[in-house]
This record gives sequence, structure tokens and C-alpha cells, in this order.
Amino acid sequence: MAGGRVQLPLRLWLWGLLGAVLAVLLWLILRPAPVDVDVASVDRGDVPVHVRDRGVARVRDVFEVSAPVGGRLRRVEVEPGDAVVAGRTVIARLQPADPGFLDVRTREAMRARVAEAEARLAAATAMVARAEAEARARSIEHRRVEALAAEGWVAGAALDRMRAAWEEAEAGLAAARADARAAREALGQARAALSGPLDAPGRAEIAVRAPVSGRVLALHRQSETVVPAGERLVAVGDPAGDLEIVAELLSTDAVRVREGQPALVEQWGGPGPLRGRVRRVEPFGFLKVSALGIEEQRVHVWVELLDPQPVRAGLGHGYRVEVNIETDRARDVVRVPVSALVRAGGDWAVFVAAGGRAQLRRLALGRMNDRLAEVRRGLAEGDRVILFPAESIADGTPIRIRSAG
Repeated sequence: MAGGRVQLPLRLWLWGLLGAVLAVLLWLILRPAPVDVDVASVDRGDVPVHVRDRGVARVRDVFEVSAPVGGRLRRVEVEPGDAVVAGRTVIARLQPADPGFLDVRTREAMRARVAEAEARLAAATAMVARAEAEARARSIEHRRVEALAAEGWVAGAALDRMRAAWEEAEAGLAAARADARAAREALGQARAALSGPLDAPGRAEIAVRAPVSGRVLALHRQSETVVPAGERLVAVGDPAGDLEIVAELLSTDAVRVREGQPALVEQWGGPGPLRGRVRRVEPFGFLKVSALGIEEQRVHVWVELLDPQPVRAGLGHGYRVEVNIETDRARDVVRVPVSALVRAGGDWAVFVAAGGRAQLRRLALGRMNDRLAEVRRGLAEGDRVILFPAESIADGTPIRIRSAG
């Protein structure tokens, strides 16, 4: 002991120093490593709420041109996409169909009917000749008696009887001629029934013209064939000025859609979305089975396009699109990215980056879309929240900010 102080051996000093170093090393080894995270700042703005689903572009008024009469359709010369003018462009041409072939029994029966009609015509012709001779004889007698009656040699009653006989002969001649005409028509009908396809004479042609101006959308018939009356031939419409979108929304989404709500048409193949507006929501739903075999109640929602045709050039009838309808909007509210939200029991929560650690905050949310959520309680503008928090992050976990957005 010197000067009242105890001198510790050098060995103890070395052991103490070694223990401190080991303690520091052990703390460095066992302490939790900070987790690298991405953060984003809470800001203010609008939170629009959308209903999104697939849709199809369709021409509002599609005219199905059909055959006005049955007959042989000539090959259709127009092609899909060709421009047509109402009342001028010939879409199709129809001719009367050829008569069918006759089997042996039917042909023999028809020949017998032709022979019978020829015989009746010959008999009717003979009756006409007989009636003409009778009428000439009565006419001569009538003139002779009339001359005698004028000189007073024949009584008036005899003249009247002769006039009646002459008129009766004229009536008989008219009847005989009518019978001859009927027999001639019957013969023509029998001969027409006996004719086959090779005997058909030249046929008139019916031109079917475009009902409206626009373009050919589809061909239902193109090759030459025999069609019945009412057979669909060509679909015509105006995709440039009469195009709209129809979406099949789930009925649970359709109840939030109203006529006049704004809409965006996306994923249609163009450089950007197209502006639209809801025109009609059908009140009648229908059952549709999804690709996974799930039965769904769907509703047709019609969206009219607001952008002019040059902006949506290339979009045609039957093209697939994505429809995004805005059903609600929260204006000028505190909002947080949906990618930062986690579930804490039955509540929504986020991890706030503060002081190098993650702090769990429970939230009260309002409107929400696929990117942003309205915060009614729990966050303030400027707070930084962790995006896509990993399962290893809990309240108080050390963090290291990797990027901030």
C-alpha cells in the first residue's frame, strides 16, 4: 500500500479488460440486427373508389342483313372491314333456287299428267271450234230474220227468239274459250312440274344492299349456297361513331354503379386509358360460371366512350378491354398506401418508422382502393410507414431504411 491506495495486480486489470471486451462482443453478437425496410410518407389527397372488371367493345346498333326470300346465294364479295354506303353498296345477290331432281315414279306420274293436260286442251280446242261454228250460224239466222221482220214478213216474237238463240251461242263460245285457256294453263303447269334443274331457264337476280353506312363487321355466309328466307348473311355497323363498352360486373359491385359515373377504359391496346361514362345499368342479372367453375351473378353495365375516334383508332367490335368505374371519392383526406396495411387482431394497422424502430399503430380507415386508403384516425400527414412489412417485423423491431418514397 502506498499513499493510502491499494495497488491491484496487473493480472486483475488484464482479466477485467478481457471481460469487458467479451461482454461487448457478446452484446454485438446477440443484439437483433436491424431489418432493411422501404418506407413511404403519409400525405393528403383524394382517394377514389373504383369497380374494375373486364369488358368488351361493341357497336351499339348492329344490323344483321338477312335473305329477304329463299333462293341461291351468289358468293358474297364484301369482306369484314369493307366500307359500305346505305342503299348503294350491294352486299349479296340472290337468285331463285333450282328445282329438285325427280325420281322415276314421280317423273312418270308427271308425264302422265302432261299427257292428260294435252288431251284436255285438245278437247277444249275442239269445243271452241264447235262453239264458233254455232255462233256464226246463229248470227246469220239472226240477221236474216231481222231483215224479214223489218219488211213485216216475220212476227216480232220470232225475232226475239232468234236474238236469244244468237246470244246463247255467243255465251257458249265464251265459255268454250275459257275452258281452252284453263286447259292451256294446266298443261303449262304440268310441263313445269316435269322440268328438272338442267331445264331451268335464266333467272332474275335480287340485290341485297347495305341498310346503313359503316363497315362490314362479320360474314355469316360467304360461299355460294342455297339459303332459306331470313337466313343471316352479313353484320353491318359503324365502329367509328357508334362504339361503346359493355362490362359484366358482379351484382355486388353493380349495386354501387350509377348512370353518369365516370369510367376509364384500360388495357385496350392503345397508349393510354380512354375516358367514358356509364350509360346504362341493366336491372336484370344473369348467371355465369367462371373459369374456376364458380357460379356468379353478373350484370351488364354499358359505358359510352367520350374520346373522339382518332384517340381510340384501332378499337373494334368484340375487342376485350378493362373497365374502371369510379363509384365514390374521398376528397382532401389523409391517406396511406394499401401496401403498408397489416391486420392487428380485428383492426387495420401500420408500422411507423420512428427512431430507428418500427412502431405499431392501429388505424381507423374510411374509403379504400387498390392503392390508397383514407385514414380517419391513427396517422398524421408526414408520418413514414413501412411498405410490405415482413413477418419478422414487430412493435419495436430495429429497422434500417433502404429507400423512401
